[in-house]
Amino acid sequence: MKNPFLPSAIAAAVLVLVNQAAAQAQTADAPAAEPSKEVSKEIQQVVVTGVASARGVRKVDSAFSITTANEEQLKQAAPSSTADIMKIVPGVYAESTGGQSGANIEVRGFPSGSDSPFVSVQMMGNPIYPPPTLSFFEGSSAFRLDDTVERVEVLRGGPSTIWSNAQPGATMNFILKEGTDTPEGTVRFTTGTGSLRRVDMYYGGKISDGWYGSVGGFYRKTDGVRDAGFPADDGHQITATLTRNLDQGKLTLYARNTDDKNAFYTGVPLISSNGGRTITAFPGFDPLTGTLMSGEMRNFTIEAAPGKTLTRDLGDGRGLKATVFGANFDQKVGDWSISNKFNRFDGDLNTIAMFTGNNPLSMSDYINAAITSANGNAAVVAAAGGQLATSGTATFVKGGAVAGNQQVVQAGLWAVEKQLKSFTDELRVSKEIFKDNTLTVGGYFADYSSHDVWYLGNSHLMTAVPQASLINVTLNNGVVVSKNGTDGNVFYAPVASYDGRNTAVFVSDEWKVNDKIKVDFGMRHEQQKISGTISNLTSADTDNNPLTVYNNGTSMPNGSNTYLSRKDSANSFTIGGNYKLARDTSVFVRANRGHTFISFDDLRGAGNQKDANDSNLLPTPKISQYEIGFKTASQLYTAYINAFHTQFDGIAFTQILSNGQELRSISGSKGNGIEFEVAVRPIENLQLQLTGDYQKSEYRDNPATEGKTVQRQPKLQFRFTPTYRIPFGDGNAAKLYATYTSIGERWADQANQQYLPSYRTIDAGVLFSFGDKIELRLAGTNLNNELGLTEGNSRLTTGNVGPINARPLFGRTWEASLLYRF
Repeated sequence: MKNPFLPSAIAAAVLVLVNQAAAQAQTADAPAAEPSKEVSKEIQQVVVTGVASARGVRKVDSAFSITTANEEQLKQAAPSSTADIMKIVPGVYAESTGGQSGANIEVRGFPSGSDSPFVSVQMMGNPIYPPPTLSFFEGSSAFRLDDTVERVEVLRGGPSTIWSNAQPGATMNFILKEGTDTPEGTVRFTTGTGSLRRVDMYYGGKISDGWYGSVGGFYRKTDGVRDAGFPADDGHQITATLTRNLDQGKLTLYARNTDDKNAFYTGVPLISSNGGRTITAFPGFDPLTGTLMSGEMRNFTIEAAPGKTLTRDLGDGRGLKATVFGANFDQKVGDWSISNKFNRFDGDLNTIAMFTGNNPLSMSDYINAAITSANGNAAVVAAAGGQLATSGTATFVKGGAVAGNQQVVQAGLWAVEKQLKSFTDELRVSKEIFKDNTLTVGGYFADYSSHDVWYLGNSHLMTAVPQASLINVTLNNGVVVSKNGTDGNVFYAPVASYDGRNTAVFVSDEWKVNDKIKVDFGMRHEQQKISGTISNLTSADTDNNPLTVYNNGTSMPNGSNTYLSRKDSANSFTIGGNYKLARDTSVFVRANRGHTFISFDDLRGAGNQKDANDSNLLPTPKISQYEIGFKTASQLYTAYINAFHTQFDGIAFTQILSNGQELRSISGSKGNGIEFEVAVRPIENLQLQLTGDYQKSEYRDNPATEGKTVQRQPKLQFRFTPTYRIPFGDGNAAKLYATYTSIGERWADQANQQYLPSYRTIDAGVLFSFGDKIELRLAGTNLNNELGLTEGNSRLTTGNVGPINARPLFGRTWEASLLYRF
């Protein structure tokens, strides 16, 4: 979707608001309308992410781009997962159609192919796991949203390059509820699409003088929007905090235990035409509610090696079984302020999931391709006594013949075990060195590990229908193409243990020049050392029978290992300033220079120490960002608008194809755009909100992709949300709200071959509040049943028309919840 007038319109709106703010400043003595309770909270909202002081700073006074959402705003957004929360954040596009875990999150102007390398997830200001992403892991997968969360703050760029794990992209910081002098408890029951059954509970209050505590969690079970014939999500979580108020200080301990199983959804069959501009349903397959997964294949087997067969459960999906423990300590000692945060994470984030492969085709075409492949393999022909295959037979595993015109697909049933552990600690010491000038020095330390056992491949042949049936295929010369549905070997089966350590020191200075001007500057030096012991692989026939072609050439460890390591260091800086036009209005500028380091997966991909050390093959990417923004808040309107420029140098990409081949490339990018969060309240109880961004981001420094649009990122996306509150009776009210979302066209790949059309969705809800005790909420998402694609076929490198595999939005869903507060 192209709209060349949008940047000009937004710029004009900024100028109007700035002019109005200046006029307000000149007439400060004139009486102003008293802000409502909700608006007052917005005006006085304090953010702590990206700020040197534990006291934080008012959001309207911050010299960086940050989006916040309190508990009610989170519920109103109706996120389907932790990653889906990012849809409320301008400049971020979250592909959360895989389910609770395994999202792809794109940040404006940052080139990333999958997962979420430029999004870090924090709890109470601590990174849950320091690297934001690994293969089969991205940060949002390690966090589950429930009623123990007070709010979320999402910082984009800005000063994040010097604090914590120095994420140059976006940082999601979840702030937990803590006990207060006033005891508070809630219990909430939720039901909805997919036979959802969920209960959330929370209680917090005062334990004794100076001591406060809270505890809460959830239990949830659902079949999911895409019914596979077994539970999609099944799990629970418990979170607790313990707070001690000190003399001029505070200590908060927190812990969380999560045990959650979540089905993971990849592409489904669709029909693409008009160069990918038109997407329609595949015959017999509802793309909004269907999934290829079925009860028949739930407990699947893996032929891992001769005499070694494993059984895995698709119901485990991309789950989370983990414990987090941390502490935040803030204390003022004389003229000094000391802050320390530490976090310990220990968990399993396994992936037991289906990954679609080649596009749909007829059973006859599949058999013909199998005949050609078998007859072209000398070893197979020899094992068949020199007889060439001329025909084949296809039968359902559960019995019965398969028609030649039956559409079929191949999908890998993959199993990846990933055991993650980490410890992080950040210390800050601050002192006012002269009036209104505060110097902060500190350090950051992270120690983390990952133990991986992979079984990729394991292709299965199945019908291209919801809850697919598995198919056996044999050829008339004795060749077994598919047995119990398995028609492909395990093509990649490394076992690896990785360790990483990051150490950083930083210094920051903040100077309030006068009542209107505040500036800050910060620098960071960081060192990283990572290492890995990776199994060397061989290939073998697991049953020593060349005629069973589905398990020939199976990948497996050969008993030896390769040890690889690498050390890197990098410097970062940030500088910014804020100018107050009026009490609740300001403009800011910000520049920063950040970096990312190579990951465990880059080591594995290098394969040898020479390549691991080669900075031309594995560079340390550098990122420069520049921002100018405007912020204002009043009873009539709220606006957070900023323009940005990003420049990215040297990032390595890896794409795993359906045959196990890894494609690698190095590129840079540049991007320009504008982000906006604007709300207008023209009359009492009515709010009209518009959020989104317009950007133009392109690849550079790589002849193969030079000038191509950065993959997966729309040029224009926005959300329009009207909200209207209707009071009735004594203390009762009904709040009506809806959201119209528009996502522009995108490319699924760097070469801009797989086109993803634009799409529009409508969400709506109503919240009934009966006094202060009872709330009833009804909400629905994608009410217009829009068939929008979030991901193409990431196992292929070219665009396609006709039958394809791609991942669409979830269809229309609804939820109803009843909350009681005590």
